[in-house]
Amino acid sequence: MMASVIHEVLLRIGVAARRDELLCAAIFLTRLPVRWHGAMPDDLLGRSAWAFPVVGIAVGLAGAGAFAAAAGLGLAAPAAAVAAVAVQAALTGGLHEDGLADVADGFGGGRGHDAKLAIMRDSRLGTFGALTVLLAVLARVAALAQLGATGSAMPVLAALVTAGVVSRAAMPAVMRALPPARADGLGASRGRPGAAVVGVGAALAAAVALAAAGPGGGAVALAAAALAAAGLAALARHQVGGFTGDVLGACQQAAEVAALLALAAWAGAATP
Repeated sequence: MMASVIHEVLLRIGVAARRDELLCAAIFLTRLPVRWHGAMPDDLLGRSAWAFPVVGIAVGLAGAGAFAAAAGLGLAAPAAAVAAVAVQAALTGGLHEDGLADVADGFGGGRGHDAKLAIMRDSRLGTFGALTVLLAVLARVAALAQLGATGSAMPVLAALVTAGVVSRAAMPAVMRALPPARADGLGASRGRPGAAVVGVGAALAAAVALAAAGPGGGAVALAAAALAAAGLAALARHQVGGFTGDVLGACQQAAEVAALLALAAWAGAATP
């Protein structure tokens, strides 16, 4: 059912004519060995934002495959969950975790708008950033371990795909809702998505989430991810006046953690 829904949605948005946008989304969000030949159009990233959830499907499937492989080797659910998170981080190059760390360091250690942005551009990792990333990774591992404790990898697959799409649909929504925090930053140099692009990404994410996690679980994950991303976006507006690439990464991580925890809680509540 999930595959048919994904196929139908992709057909409706004309994915066959969107090769460049899919390629741009993969380049921007992953470390897959894909390259752009020539000069990338300045507005391409904004036009490609609808495809962010498609990348989330791939990352989710990779994590689920790692979980299943580890479980098949006889590892317990917590160890298999670590494998899943590790494979996802390798696939994305830890981009979103890095953004989360930079935001935590900047918001937690800076005094004033400019100081916070300067800290976020510093490549060194501070205490706030290290602790925040550690807690986020632990939360993801714990949620996946709970979902995989039954011995079946299917709940983990559903959760990782769902969290992957809803968290990456949050990124273009934040790009649309907030102004760029820097004149030379991501939003100013690469364009921002239009309302229609954000809407297509959100519809795709919702369709996949509801199909993968079921109506109840999908709705819970969508709500949790939206609240987490909206909260972090509001904090970013207050702290630095808008979004940066780091803020987008932090929003993705916040939404993913929230979605996974919500799905674990939903599954736990449904267990007799």
